[in-house]
Amino acid sequence: MSKTFDFENLFVYDLANNHQGDIAHARNIVTEVGRVNRAGKVKGALKFQFRQLDSFIHPDFKGKSDHKYVKRFSETRLEMDAFAKLAEHVRAEGLLTMCTPFDEESVDIICDMGLDIIKIASCSADDRPLLEKVARVNKPVVVSTAGLRTDEIDWLVNFFESERAEFALMHCVALYPTPDDKLQLNQITAMRERYRDTTIGWSTHEDQNATAPVQIAYALGARMFERHVGLNTDKHKLNAYSSTPEQLEKWIAAFHQARAMLGNEERPPTSPAERQTLVELKRGTYAKRAIAKGETIKRQDVFFAMPVQDGQLVSGHWRQGLTADKDYAANAPLDANLSGQGVSDETLVYQIMLQVRGMLSKANIHINEDASIEISHHYGLRRFREFGAVLITCINRSYAKKLVIQLPRQKHPYHFHKLKEETFQLLDGDLEIVKEGAKIRMSPGDTFLVEPNQWHKFATLDGCIFEEVSTTAYQNDSFYEDPSIASMPRDERKTKVDNWLAYFRSKHAI
Repeated sequence: MSKTFDFENLFVYDLANNHQGDIAHARNIVTEVGRVNRAGKVKGALKFQFRQLDSFIHPDFKGKSDHKYVKRFSETRLEMDAFAKLAEHVRAEGLLTMCTPFDEESVDIICDMGLDIIKIASCSADDRPLLEKVARVNKPVVVSTAGLRTDEIDWLVNFFESERAEFALMHCVALYPTPDDKLQLNQITAMRERYRDTTIGWSTHEDQNATAPVQIAYALGARMFERHVGLNTDKHKLNAYSSTPEQLEKWIAAFHQARAMLGNEERPPTSPAERQTLVELKRGTYAKRAIAKGETIKRQDVFFAMPVQDGQLVSGHWRQGLTADKDYAANAPLDANLSGQGVSDETLVYQIMLQVRGMLSKANIHINEDASIEISHHYGLRRFREFGAVLITCINRSYAKKLVIQLPRQKHPYHFHKLKEETFQLLDGDLEIVKEGAKIRMSPGDTFLVEPNQWHKFATLDGCIFEEVSTTAYQNDSFYEDPSIASMPRDERKTKVDNWLAYFRSKHAI
């Protein structure tokens, strides 16, 4: 399902009943929240709560004061016409409109008012009649999950996915206010890992002066945040789990600070300033004796010391058997360009396998120890990062299972199989397959059938891991379009690798 609403880094300001049934007070809250949101330069939504009290409260309990919520809701009642006018003010302040309905009639009113987002409160997260109504109205939905078991959250996710609704989840603890030892912030990580395609947020009720929790929550992966908001006046006093504008300002500032400290998810190149600092602390490679041009340099011929000279070979790039590119006097720095001398095939294979291991670890995919591994390099190992794939055969009987791993920007040339029928399923990353000239872009979870004698090729931009489930895989059953590949003996375009664990145990010293 294509996404039309972006939940990422959405700040939700819950007005709840802090309007106190006073429209002028409510407008002042919205004005102040709008000001703080603009100054904080975040995407914000002001949230109402709708209950149609005439039907929401049982007739026998109307007017009673011994039930705190019946009493509070009745005393702070605000009519729907007032909310409609307030929604106009919310939009004028540059905020999205959002509302929590507690009954089906309120969902209809939300739609009539044209409010942007629906929020499901934790107490309603298992209210199936309400959820079914919300799912039918085609609006973005945010669901709080306080008090739910994991299997109940599983049901929620499956329900909204089945209804093809756009939704996000909020970790939440329904204690008002919430003590530090009850925040359970690790649940953010657990939910992110369990519901990988769903934005996970955090609805908070902790000490409103605390800023560390929002920073920890962001670091754990929360990408949506909610707080109750209000104003203290002579007439209306704010509760302990709602933020004043000043507290909101500090809260949003703490979010920005955490975001800056954490940086981006992809590892960026080292900055020139950082690189210079590191180089100044490294050791350079120096000649221990006079070395003649063309001489093979051994470990006993060099020593490592700081500082590193401009253009010098650092100790980390030294390897046994380099050939001197010129005469070196004793104590002279060896040139950095020596590191460009031919890298062995063994080192290339090790570098490839390390990258594959990292990709599998990131995708949380485990390999059976007796799996067979081969690096397929159609134009030679030196061009592997352009053309090729790593094939891990997990099972090969009357049925077979392989994992196919491609590094970023790799291509696999056109070929077909006479005997094998195979189905690909993308597990991680991006994959583009061309079959008989027809191109398809796959998303994780997608499957693709290739029957015998069908030409196919595939490629990736950022790297991919896909599963190949097939009939028995036979050697010499791959037939290539390019004559230069077709004429090459199989052993020349394949490099076999020891079984998974044995390989890395034996190569740690490379």
